[in-house]
Amino acid sequence: MRAVFGLVLVVGMGLAGFAIYMVQGYFEQQNAALAAQNAAIAQAVPTVEVYAVNRVMTHGEQITAEDIIPIRYAEPFLPEGVFRTEEELFSAGADKLRVVIRQMEPNEPILAAKVTEPGEVAGIAALLSRGMRAFAIEVDVSSGVSGFLSPGDRVDVYWSGRVVGFDSGLEGEVTKLIEAGVQLVAVDQTSESGRSGATIARTVTVQVTPDQVAALAQAQATGNLSLSLVGSQDDTIAAAIEVDQASLLGLVPEAPAAQIEAEQICTIRTRRGADVVEIPIPCTN
Repeated sequence: MRAVFGLVLVVGMGLAGFAIYMVQGYFEQQNAALAAQNAAIAQAVPTVEVYAVNRVMTHGEQITAEDIIPIRYAEPFLPEGVFRTEEELFSAGADKLRVVIRQMEPNEPILAAKVTEPGEVAGIAALLSRGMRAFAIEVDVSSGVSGFLSPGDRVDVYWSGRVVGFDSGLEGEVTKLIEAGVQLVAVDQTSESGRSGATIARTVTVQVTPDQVAALAQAQATGNLSLSLVGSQDDTIAAAIEVDQASLLGLVPEAPAAQIEAEQICTIRTRRGADVVEIPIPCTN
């Protein structure tokens, strides 16, 4: 009887120990899961609600209440110029709508830089920064980078023409970089960016300062302007560049021949009988 009791006691203690082990393992798993959940919550990025378009919207389209949806956006990475309420987006009422000036994709946040002010027409004037002016440059297939230009690109502007009669000594055909990194705001009659394919334009419109307008107007009136496309990721500043025919062909201009001043000779004439003789004498100034 005692043996049976002892056996039951041992089995019971074993089962109790196993149960305690299992409960302890369960609690450890729960604690690990809770710690992972807390770590995930701590690393979660807070979001805010902003308004985006619900379809592709291209240049010139008006944004209505049917074209927008609220989305959640990471607050630390919130771009400048978003609209967080409908009152901000339609601040002038439903009769004065904003117009798209840069193409937007579905679920893309609406930015102030991509739309006009309420009721404003989506023309070039809406794209110009404060203090800047629009200037049109005539181009063709060779001077316009074979048509691979679109609004928003940056270009260097080169002038080619004939230089005559300047004190610098330059004379002949010269090509010179006159403006670097100017931004295009329109190609022909469109200011919509993101166009695909090559289009041979007749004019491009650049955004420049009033002083640059005067320089470009003078350059266009006295020679030919050519454009060079700047890479979208290029942040270098082009140095002064000027090439003439001599430097292009590697020709060195000949130095002018030195003029040897002739020695001044002074003489007097005297008659000796029937002959007239010239006699050298010192010259006096």
